[in-house]
Amino acid sequence: MKKFYLFVLVLPVLFLFSACDEDGSINIFTLQQDVDFGEEFDREMQNNPEEYPILDAYEYAEAYEHLDRIMEDLLASDDLRYAEDFPWKVRIVKDDEMLNAFCLPGGYMYFYTGIIKYLDDEAQFAGVVAHEMAHADRRHVTKNLTKQYGFSILLSALLGDDPSTMEQIAAELALGLGNLAFSRDHEYEADSYAVNYTADGEWDPLGIAGFFERMEGGPQVPEFLSTHPNPGNRIDNINETWVEIGSPEGQAFSSRYQDFKNSLP
Repeated sequence: MKKFYLFVLVLPVLFLFSACDEDGSINIFTLQQDVDFGEEFDREMQNNPEEYPILDAYEYAEAYEHLDRIMEDLLASDDLRYAEDFPWKVRIVKDDEMLNAFCLPGGYMYFYTGIIKYLDDEAQFAGVVAHEMAHADRRHVTKNLTKQYGFSILLSALLGDDPSTMEQIAAELALGLGNLAFSRDHEYEADSYAVNYTADGEWDPLGIAGFFERMEGGPQVPEFLSTHPNPGNRIDNINETWVEIGSPEGQAFSSRYQDFKNSLP
């Protein structure tokens, strides 16, 4: 009997350590479950074209070539942990009024035509892509899901037993609102890694700061920014990270970015 009680006491401790991510934080999902969830959410969104009018990759091959090139260059950064473990899929959503971008677990990322067309150069946009990649690579999404829903509910949704929960989660992830809005620490971390990822490429690493400066002067504040830390504070954090890594320089690639925008409908 004593052995049984000892087992009951030790089991949660063993589970706790087995659920630690590489950075020591708690995440009860495996990397494969990150991928499985991302794939399921991606399928949910592709099956809902009225809500998520995703551009066809064949019809808009030139636009996707630009986006794929940016993503592949960022994946070459040594600062990514799961560059080889996640599928890293990108989608373009047609909505010129929506200044938004978001990521799903496992490296599935979505960029609205509104935010692509609104930005000035490729360095700014690469900073946005890098920021979303950081959310996936640091596993912020499944950490939020774990905290808000619990493992059993999420597993049930993943297995198809609770499609309404999957639909609800997909909608919240798309807007970055409600309980699934990223924490202040997660946003600062994603900003910092965006500086590192872009610094490993050819872009100006301060492009992500240029994005926030552009948003501050814009006609509307994107919904996903309204629940996030103050843009001014985030710019300060970005500049501090840039100085810490040696203040590297890079290019804006304005002309190349204009070609990207011209390839969109």
